[in-house]
Amino acid sequence: MNNSQWWEAVEMVIREHSLLKHPFYQAWQGGLLSLEDLRHYAVQYYPHVAQFPRYVSAVHSNISDPALRRLVLENLIEEERGENNHPELWLRFAEGLGLGREEVTGVLVQPETLQCVRTFMELARKPNPVAGLSALYAYESQIPAVSATKIQGLRDFYGITQDSAVEFFRVHEKADVRHSRQERDAVLSLAVSERDREEAIVSADKASQAVWKLLDGVVRDRHISAACAA
Repeated sequence: MNNSQWWEAVEMVIREHSLLKHPFYQAWQGGLLSLEDLRHYAVQYYPHVAQFPRYVSAVHSNISDPALRRLVLENLIEEERGENNHPELWLRFAEGLGLGREEVTGVLVQPETLQCVRTFMELARKPNPVAGLSALYAYESQIPAVSATKIQGLRDFYGITQDSAVEFFRVHEKADVRHSRQERDAVLSLAVSERDREEAIVSADKASQAVWKLLDGVVRDRHISAACAA
């Protein structure tokens, strides 16, 4: 089996839980969510955003090849560096929705959020970096398109256009094109055995399902009907 054939299996499991197909994001694209729905989402999603630099750091530490490790380091630096680090940008998004920071950082979150964080950390910490890189790819490959639809929905339906409120999505709309391409190329170069390739497929599937289930929790908590996205 050549690279294009087995890699299609990775893409297939990601498509099965494509975030843009989730009822919550479908409702966002249709302007069918309330502002309180968006606020609840911002709170529940924050732990995943806040821990994402740690996922990247764990993957970075597992890579022995210096060139590949430096590519992942660039991703980590972008996540963590300076006053515009990505968790900070998410908090500014939450503020744009009318939330105080303590309302985002100081609350108990749903079990699906906690499980999402656990799943990504477990995959990122696996000794074989193929697992962590595939998990990062499964997520970051979807984020440019997701970010574009979020920006449009916030503008068209909720009147949220302030730069500070949408900067998180603008950054990821562009940066994750590069990050996901680098992650894909790294996995393709490292996954030389059938076991490696199977690990890549399984990890991408677990990561995709973890974020999907996080959104399931938001839908449940807010009593959002799946029919609202139809």
